[in-house]
Amino acid sequence: MPRITEINIDNAPQNVKEAVAAHLSKGHRITNEKRTLLHNVTAFQALEESSYTLDAELQRLIGKRAADFYEYAISVQNECFVCTAYFSNLLKKNGIDFDTFEFTEQEKLLMEYGKAIAKDPKNVSDKLFEQMKQTFNEEELVVITTMGVLMIANNNFNDILQVTPEEFV
Repeated sequence: MPRITEINIDNAPQNVKEAVAAHLSKGHRITNEKRTLLHNVTAFQALEESSYTLDAELQRLIGKRAADFYEYAISVQNECFVCTAYFSNLLKKNGIDFDTFEFTEQEKLLMEYGKAIAKDPKNVSDKLFEQMKQTFNEEELVVITTMGVLMIANNNFNDILQVTPEEFV
Protein backbone atom coordinates (compact mmCIF):
# COMPACT_ATOMS: atom_id res chain seq x y z
CA MET A 1 0.00 0.00 0.00
CA PRO A 2 1.41 3.40 -0.98
CA ARG A 3 2.68 5.61 1.81
CA ILE A 4 1.62 8.79 -0.02
CA THR A 5 -1.60 9.30 -1.95
CA GLU A 6 -1.54 9.92 -5.65
CA ILE A 7 -2.65 13.36 -6.82
CA ASN A 8 -6.05 13.46 -8.48
CA ILE A 9 -5.25 15.54 -11.55
CA ASP A 10 -8.86 16.74 -11.94
CA ASN A 11 -8.81 18.33 -8.47
CA ALA A 12 -5.17 19.42 -8.51
CA PRO A 13 -3.94 23.01 -8.19
CA GLN A 14 -3.41 24.92 -11.44
CA ASN A 15 0.40 24.58 -11.35
CA VAL A 16 0.04 20.78 -11.19
CA LYS A 17 -2.41 20.77 -14.11
CA GLU A 18 0.03 22.89 -16.11
CA ALA A 19 2.92 20.54 -15.34
CA VAL A 20 0.78 17.57 -16.38
CA ALA A 21 -0.31 19.28 -19.60
CA ALA A 22 3.30 20.10 -20.46
CA HIS A 23 4.38 16.52 -19.74
CA LEU A 24 1.55 15.03 -21.81
CA SER A 25 2.27 17.43 -24.68
CA LYS A 26 5.71 15.80 -24.99
CA GLY A 27 4.07 12.41 -25.50
CA HIS A 28 4.63 11.09 -21.97
CA ARG A 29 2.12 9.30 -19.76
CA ILE A 30 1.14 10.13 -16.21
CA THR A 31 2.02 7.10 -14.08
CA ASN A 32 1.45 6.35 -10.42
CA GLU A 33 5.00 7.48 -9.67
CA LYS A 34 4.31 10.80 -11.38
CA ARG A 35 0.98 11.22 -9.57
CA THR A 36 2.90 10.79 -6.34
CA LEU A 37 5.67 13.21 -7.33
CA LEU A 38 3.09 15.80 -8.38
CA HIS A 39 2.45 16.69 -4.74
CA ASN A 40 5.22 19.16 -5.57
CA VAL A 41 5.84 20.36 -9.12
CA THR A 42 9.51 21.17 -8.42
CA ALA A 43 10.11 17.60 -7.19
CA PHE A 44 8.29 16.26 -10.26
CA GLN A 45 10.40 18.36 -12.59
CA ALA A 46 13.62 17.51 -10.79
CA LEU A 47 13.16 13.77 -10.98
CA GLU A 48 10.90 13.12 -13.97
CA GLU A 49 11.53 15.91 -16.43
CA SER A 50 15.29 15.78 -15.94
CA SER A 51 15.20 11.99 -16.38
CA TYR A 52 13.44 12.32 -19.74
CA THR A 53 15.82 15.03 -20.93
CA LEU A 54 18.88 13.04 -19.92
CA ASP A 55 17.46 9.78 -21.30
CA ALA A 56 17.04 11.45 -24.70
CA GLU A 57 20.69 12.50 -24.57
CA LEU A 58 21.74 8.99 -23.52
CA GLN A 59 19.78 7.50 -26.42
CA ARG A 60 21.40 9.97 -28.81
CA LEU A 61 24.84 8.87 -27.63
CA ILE A 62 24.44 5.09 -27.26
CA GLY A 63 21.09 4.20 -28.87
CA LYS A 64 17.65 3.51 -27.46
CA ARG A 65 18.03 -0.22 -27.06
CA ALA A 66 21.31 0.04 -25.15
CA ALA A 67 19.86 2.80 -22.95
CA ASP A 68 16.77 0.71 -22.16
CA PHE A 69 18.86 -2.33 -21.23
CA TYR A 70 21.12 -0.21 -19.06
CA GLU A 71 18.21 1.33 -17.14
CA TYR A 72 16.48 -2.05 -16.86
CA ALA A 73 19.65 -3.62 -15.37
CA ILE A 74 19.81 -0.88 -12.72
CA SER A 75 16.17 -1.43 -11.75
CA VAL A 76 16.65 -5.20 -11.54
CA GLN A 77 19.75 -4.79 -9.36
CA ASN A 78 17.87 -2.37 -7.08
CA GLU A 79 14.94 -4.78 -6.97
CA CYS A 80 12.57 -1.92 -7.79
CA PHE A 81 9.39 -3.66 -8.84
CA VAL A 82 7.81 -0.51 -10.31
CA CYS A 83 10.75 0.32 -12.61
CA THR A 84 11.56 -3.31 -13.42
CA ALA A 85 7.96 -3.87 -14.51
CA TYR A 86 8.06 -0.66 -16.56
CA PHE A 87 11.25 -1.59 -18.43
CA SER A 88 10.27 -5.22 -18.82
CA ASN A 89 7.05 -4.09 -20.51
CA LEU A 90 8.94 -1.55 -22.62
CA LEU A 91 11.40 -4.17 -23.82
CA LYS A 92 8.56 -6.57 -24.69
CA LYS A 93 6.81 -3.78 -26.62
CA ASN A 94 10.06 -3.34 -28.56
CA GLY A 95 10.02 -7.03 -29.54
CA ILE A 96 12.69 -8.27 -27.14
CA ASP A 97 12.25 -11.96 -26.30
CA PHE A 98 14.62 -12.78 -23.45
CA ASP A 99 14.57 -16.49 -24.30
CA THR A 100 16.04 -15.99 -27.77
CA PHE A 101 17.65 -12.56 -27.60
CA GLU A 102 21.41 -11.99 -27.71
CA PHE A 103 22.95 -8.87 -26.19
CA THR A 104 25.75 -7.04 -27.94
CA GLU A 105 29.07 -6.74 -26.12
CA GLN A 106 28.34 -3.05 -25.51
CA GLU A 107 24.93 -3.88 -24.00
CA LYS A 108 26.50 -6.52 -21.75
CA LEU A 109 29.08 -4.00 -20.55
CA LEU A 110 26.45 -1.32 -19.91
CA MET A 111 24.32 -3.77 -17.95
CA GLU A 112 27.31 -4.86 -15.88
CA TYR A 113 28.13 -1.21 -15.16
CA GLY A 114 24.50 -0.42 -14.30
CA LYS A 115 24.32 -3.31 -11.87
CA ALA A 116 27.65 -2.33 -10.32
CA ILE A 117 26.67 1.28 -9.65
CA ALA A 118 23.30 0.20 -8.28
CA LYS A 119 24.83 -2.45 -6.03
CA ASP A 120 27.76 -0.53 -4.57
CA PRO A 121 28.63 2.80 -6.21
CA LYS A 122 31.69 3.33 -4.03
CA ASN A 123 33.24 0.08 -5.21
CA VAL A 124 32.85 -0.04 -8.97
CA SER A 125 35.95 -2.00 -9.95
CA ASP A 126 38.83 -0.34 -11.75
CA LYS A 127 38.75 -3.19 -14.27
CA LEU A 128 35.09 -2.54 -15.12
CA PHE A 129 35.65 1.19 -15.36
CA GLU A 130 38.65 0.65 -17.66
CA GLN A 131 36.43 -1.45 -19.93
CA MET A 132 33.90 1.39 -19.93
CA LYS A 133 36.65 3.90 -20.82
CA GLN A 134 37.78 1.70 -23.71
CA THR A 135 34.22 1.62 -25.08
CA PHE A 136 32.86 5.09 -24.28
CA ASN A 137 34.36 8.57 -24.38
CA GLU A 138 34.33 10.86 -21.35
CA GLU A 139 31.16 12.70 -22.39
CA GLU A 140 29.35 9.40 -22.83
CA LEU A 141 30.63 8.16 -19.47
CA VAL A 142 29.30 11.29 -17.75
CA VAL A 143 25.87 10.91 -19.35
CA ILE A 144 25.73 7.14 -18.72
CA THR A 145 26.68 7.59 -15.07
CA THR A 146 24.33 10.52 -14.51
CA MET A 147 21.42 8.59 -16.04
CA GLY A 148 22.30 5.69 -13.76
CA VAL A 149 22.17 7.97 -10.73
CA LEU A 150 18.75 9.31 -11.79
CA MET A 151 17.51 5.76 -12.37
CA ILE A 152 18.62 4.81 -8.85
CA ALA A 153 16.83 7.90 -7.51
CA ASN A 154 13.63 6.86 -9.33
CA ASN A 155 13.95 3.34 -7.95
CA ASN A 156 14.52 4.60 -4.42
CA PHE A 157 11.60 7.03 -4.63
CA ASN A 158 9.25 4.23 -5.71
CA ASP A 159 10.50 1.82 -3.06
CA ILE A 160 10.57 4.26 -0.14
CA LEU A 161 7.07 5.60 -0.83
CA GLN A 162 5.79 2.17 -1.91
CA VAL A 163 4.35 3.50 -5.16
CA THR A 164 1.80 1.16 -6.68
CA PRO A 165 3.13 -0.51 -9.84
CA GLU A 166 1.33 0.25 -13.08
CA GLU A 167 -1.03 -2.22 -14.66
CA PHE A 168 0.47 -2.92 -18.06
CA VAL A 169 -1.65 -4.25 -20.88
